[in-house]
This record gives sequence, structure tokens and C-alpha cells, in this order.
Amino acid sequence: MFTLAQARHMIATMRPRIDELIRLRADLAELRADLATRGTSPLGGLPEVKGLEARIFNILEELARHDIQVKGVAPVLLDIPGERDGRPVLWCWLEGDDDVAWYHRIECGFPGRRPV
Repeated sequence: MFTLAQARHMIATMRPRIDELIRLRADLAELRADLATRGTSPLGGLPEVKGLEARIFNILEELARHDIQVKGVAPVLLDIPGERDGRPVLWCWLEGDDDVAWYHRIECGFPGRRPV
């Protein structure tokens, strides 16, 4: 269980890897689109697809090792277990957020997001 301050620190610490995930996701999407429509891409071919997929998977595993739950990759949606007012919550970070500024009760999921 993370406090809000700890969750914020964790996201800040992992931010370079999260930003890398976003870049890799975009490269993979572009590469796949090029290969599907033109059969070729300046980003490479099937080996590069597999390489990008492996790098993305490694980042997802790294986030999981830090108890960060990856709920989505497009956009990136991350939850970190915590507690608020004696109730279990998930501190919630969505791609585009500057900081962890949202939470939701575990049983409510994303639709139950509230500002911190």
C-alpha cells in the first residue's frame, strides 16, 4: 500500500520508463500500419516489430515489479494501491496527467475516479 506521496514519487521515478513506453507504442503502431498498407517501413520490418514488442513487455514487467498496475497502454493508465480515509483505493495516473491527482475505490474502477 502506497501513500499518495509515495505514489507520486513512484510515478515521478518511473516517468522516464513510462515516456519510453509511450514512444515505443507509437513506433510500433506506425511500423505495423506501414507494413500492413505498404509492406515496408522506414522503421524496419518484422524483426523490429518483435523487438519493439519485447521492449514494451519489459517496461510493463518493470512497472509490475514496482506494484504499479497497468490498466491500459493506449492511453497509458496506471493504478497504484493505496488507502484513503481507511478505505483501500487505487491512486490513478492517466497519460497526459502531470501528477497523480486522481484516485478511485477498488470496486468502482475508472468510472469512480475522483480528484485527490
